[in-house]
Amino acid sequence: MGHLPFRNFTNLHIHWYDFAYERKGPFRMASSSVRDLAAKNFAELLSGSIVEVYVGDAKRQWSLHRNLLCHASPFFEEHFGVESKKKGDKLELTNAEPDAFELFVKWLYQGKIDDVSEMPTEKKWDYAETCQKLYFLCDQLALQQLKNLAIDEFRKGCNQAGLVPGPEEMKPVYDNTPPSSPFRTLVSKIAARQIMDPESEVGAGTYRMCFEGSSDFAVDVIDAIRAGSGSKLFEDPTEGDKCLYHVHDNGKPCDRG
Repeated sequence: MGHLPFRNFTNLHIHWYDFAYERKGPFRMASSSVRDLAAKNFAELLSGSIVEVYVGDAKRQWSLHRNLLCHASPFFEEHFGVESKKKGDKLELTNAEPDAFELFVKWLYQGKIDDVSEMPTEKKWDYAETCQKLYFLCDQLALQQLKNLAIDEFRKGCNQAGLVPGPEEMKPVYDNTPPSSPFRTLVSKIAARQIMDPESEVGAGTYRMCFEGSSDFAVDVIDAIRAGSGSKLFEDPTEGDKCLYHVHDNGKPCDRG
């Protein structure tokens, strides 16, 4: 595990039509969560055909309602919607993680995911990691509401477990999210805080793989350090003891003459 100890720390629309109901024009739902739906509307989403989604390298199979998928995400609308029926009733998401997709399915049918606060301490960090992978999946599926839930649970999981992500968890954030991602802001602030903590053994070198993998990470961490330090100005390095910038033989001090 690469985690580190924690110190103190659009509306989506559906255009799919089910012929079991009288046609009244395009079926547009105002909410991206089924928790806000009327019973009749939810029943409509659970009508119609079933499609197969295969997730991960092992191609774990889920059988899900086509209408519900199309209502939840424009990604699925594009593949399974009425304009795309020729693509068939199967879809492979080989770059997704099955444990993250499990949470998506729970949200799809129940409008919520598990609350990390209700889990025993030893399970909080693992759940936080799963929520990080769920966040990446939400970026792919264009699920803003679920993405916000995922990062909320990730932050709570870290806080309640007393752990923060290490470089092994931070690098995938920069590999899988766009430059404007709030998840990048979160992990860069965590890294900055760890580096600046005088009681922490974590230094900038701890995050070498992140710095080497993304120049954006380096910029974000430096910006976070500047903001967190109150923009306190360092001493002018062109003034003061010149010996600090000299090369010395065998540790001998400079000749001051």
